[in-house]
Amino acid sequence: MTAIAATIEAPARPEASRTAFIIAWALCLIFYFLQYALRSAPGVMIPELTTAFGLTTLGVSALLGMYYYTYAAFALVSGASLDRFGAKLPIFIGVLSTAIGSVLFGFGAITTVEGGRLLQGAGSAFAFTGAVYLAVHGFSGKWLATAIGVTQLCGMLGGFAGQFAVGPLVHGSIGWQSFWFYAGAALTALAVLMLVATPASHDKVHGSLLTMFAPYKVVLTNPQSYLCGIIGGLLFMPTTIGDMIWGVTLLHQGFGIATEEAVARSSMVPLGWVIGAPLLGYLADRIGRRKPVLIAGIALMMISGLGISYLEAFIPPYFGGLFFGIGSGAAMIPYSMIKEANPDNVKGSATGAMNFLVFSLSAFLAPVFGLALMRLSGGRPLTLDHFHQADYIWGGAIVLSFILTLFLRETGAAARQTPAASAS
Repeated sequence: MTAIAATIEAPARPEASRTAFIIAWALCLIFYFLQYALRSAPGVMIPELTTAFGLTTLGVSALLGMYYYTYAAFALVSGASLDRFGAKLPIFIGVLSTAIGSVLFGFGAITTVEGGRLLQGAGSAFAFTGAVYLAVHGFSGKWLATAIGVTQLCGMLGGFAGQFAVGPLVHGSIGWQSFWFYAGAALTALAVLMLVATPASHDKVHGSLLTMFAPYKVVLTNPQSYLCGIIGGLLFMPTTIGDMIWGVTLLHQGFGIATEEAVARSSMVPLGWVIGAPLLGYLADRIGRRKPVLIAGIALMMISGLGISYLEAFIPPYFGGLFFGIGSGAAMIPYSMIKEANPDNVKGSATGAMNFLVFSLSAFLAPVFGLALMRLSGGRPLTLDHFHQADYIWGGAIVLSFILTLFLRETGAAARQTPAASAS
C-alpha cells in the first residue's frame, strides 16, 4: 500500500488538527479490523446457519455473498461522500449501519439475517476509504505511507481473527447469534466514539450532490481501470469466497479434518495477507515495477492452491494456506496501479472504483460457486471430489488474472522515468 500513499499529498494543517485526525484514524482502524472479522466470521458458522434456516449449499453461499452486493455499490458512495461532507458523519453512519446489520443478523430470522448482511456490506464500505481519508489529513507525507500500510494490516488481522478467534467462540463459550449481538454492541460504542472524536471541519463544496460522482467518469472511462479492477477481483475471490466462506467446510468435509483444526488452517490464508501484501508492495516499490511482482504473486497462488487441493498429504499443515495468502497479497498491487494510471485529481475516486469493481466480482461469483457445489453434489453431503471440481472456478480465475496482467500498462517508478532522468 505504500505506492498508494506516495500518490496522495497530505494537506498542511495545524498540529492540533492533525492530532485529532490521527486519533480518529486510530479509531477507524478498529472499525476496519472489526468489519473484516465480520466479513470472514460466517465461514466458521456454516453448519449452524444451514441447520437454522434449512439452506442448501447455494442458499448459504448466496446469503453470505449478499455482503458484497452492498459493499460494491457503497464503495462508490463512500469515497464521494467523504470528499463532499468530510469524515465525521459518513464514517459514523458507516459504523452504525454495520452495527445494526450485526444485530439484525443475530436475530436469527432469515429476513433479518439477509437485511443484516446487506447493511454490514454497506456500512463496511466506509472503513478503508474512511481510514485513508483520515490518514491523509492527519499525517505528513513522510509518514503517510506507513499509516496506510498499518491500515491495511489491521484489516488483514481482522480477517484472520474472524476465523481463528471467532471459530472457538461460536463453537464453545457463546452461540453464533450471541456473537453478532456482542459485535453490534461493540460497533455501536465505536460509532459514538468516532462521532465525538472525528473533526467536523470540512471545506464547503459547491454544486449538486451528483457532482460528487463526476470524478468517476474519468476513472471508469479508462480501460486500464477495468483491467486493474478485474485482476484485483479475480485474485480476491479465491480468498474472500473460496477461503472465507468455504475454506473450513472444504477442510472438514473434504479432508475429514476436525472443525477446530480446519478453522485454524483456514485462518492461515488471511494471516498470509498480513505478510504478503506489505512484502509484495515493498518489492514492487523497490524494483520500481508492478507487473513482475504481481505475476510472481499469481504464480505463488496457483502453485500453493494446487498443493492445498491435491498434495495436502505431502505438505506440512498450515503452510499451504499461509503461502496461498502471501501470494494473494498481490491483489493489492492493482490498487496502486489504478491510481497511477489515472490523473492526480481523481485518485480518491480511483480507490472507490477499484473496490466497486473488485467486490462486484465477489458478489457475482459467491452464488455461482454455491450453485456449482450444489449441482455437483446433487444435494448430498459435500465430498473432496465435489470441491476439486468446483475449484476449477478459482483456478480459472487465477489463470485469467495472469492473462489480463499481460495487457496491463506498467505504472511503476522505473517505467515512468523519462530518458533524461535515466541519463542522469
